Amino acid sequence: MPLPATIFKPPFSITRMSHAVFQVGDLAASRDFYLEVLGMAISDESADTIWLRGLEEGCHHSLVLKRGAPGCQRVGFRVLMEEDLDLVAAHFSAAGLPTQWVEVPYQSRTLHTVDPVGTPLEFCVSMEVRPRLFHHVERYRGASVQRADHVQVLTPGVALALQFYMGMGFRLSEYVQPDDAPDPVFVFLQRKGNPHDVVFANRGTLQLHHIAYTVPDSAALIHTAELMVRRGEGDRVEFGPARHFSPGLARFLYIRDPDGHRIELFPSHYQTMDVEDAPVRWSPEEFRIGGWQEPPQRWLDEAMSFV
Repeated sequence: MPLPATIFKPPFSITRMSHAVFQVGDLAASRDFYLEVLGMAISDESADTIWLRGLEEGCHHSLVLKRGAPGCQRVGFRVLMEEDLDLVAAHFSAAGLPTQWVEVPYQSRTLHTVDPVGTPLEFCVSMEVRPRLFHHVERYRGASVQRADHVQVLTPGVALALQFYMGMGFRLSEYVQPDDAPDPVFVFLQRKGNPHDVVFANRGTLQLHHIAYTVPDSAALIHTAELMVRRGEGDRVEFGPARHFSPGLARFLYIRDPDGHRIELFPSHYQTMDVEDAPVRWSPEEFRIGGWQEPPQRWLDEAMSFV
C-alpha cells in the first residue's frame, strides 16, 4: 500500500509519548534498580506503587511501578489542552474502540482506551509538577536518565497501526520495507520533533519491546554497563553499547530490570519537524540494528506482555 498522507494540522494535538505503567514482582528490587542503576528520582511512593521521573523531567512521573505479575499495563500520551482530550475520546469512539474516563493519581482527567492493534493507552493533559533535577549534579548516579523518549510495540498489525496513528497527526520519520513486501514491517512515528514517540515492529503477538530514556552522554552507556557488572547484574546487560546504523541512528545500550522489562538508554536523536522532512525508507539489507554488533537472540525473541 502507499504510505498514508501526513496530516500537518490534525484536528487535535497529541504532544508526545509521556509515560508507561509497569507491573513488577519485587517492588523493593525494582526500586533499587531504578534509583541506583538508572538514577531516577522518586516523586511519590506507597506500599504498592512507585512514581518515577528522569532528572530533566518536571512532570510528576514518566514511569509508574505497581506491585503485580510482571507486565506493562499501559502506555501514556499527552495532549495539549482539555478540548484535545475530548476530541481524542471522540476519535477513538468513532473508530469503534472502547473509551473510559478514569481518575489516576497525580494526573489530570485521564482517558483509557486501546488502539486498533490492542495497545492499552491512556491520555491526559497534565500532571502535578516536581522540580527538574538535571542541574543538581549531586543527584547524578548510575545512568542518570534525563527523560522518557519513546516506546516500541510489537504487533502483527504494523500497517493498521501506521494508518491509525498517522490519522491522528503522527509523522512517519523512518520505516523498513522489503522490496517484495506490500507494507512496512517497522515504522517510527513521532509528534515531538525527533524520530519517534512510538515504534511498531512486526511480530505475531502484541507485546512491549522497550521503553527508552535519554542519558547525558555516550559515556553514561559504558558506565551503566560496568556498574551492572559490578553489582552482579551483568547478565542483564543485553545489547550494546553500540550504535544503530538503522532508523534513529543513535548510540544505545539495552538493559533489563529485575523483572525483565527492557530499557533502552541513548544520548541523543536528530530533529525532524520541518515540512520538507520526508519519511526515510530502509531496506532489510541496509538495516544494521547494532552496527558492528549483532543483536542477541533474546533481544529479537523476548518482550513483555501487556496485562
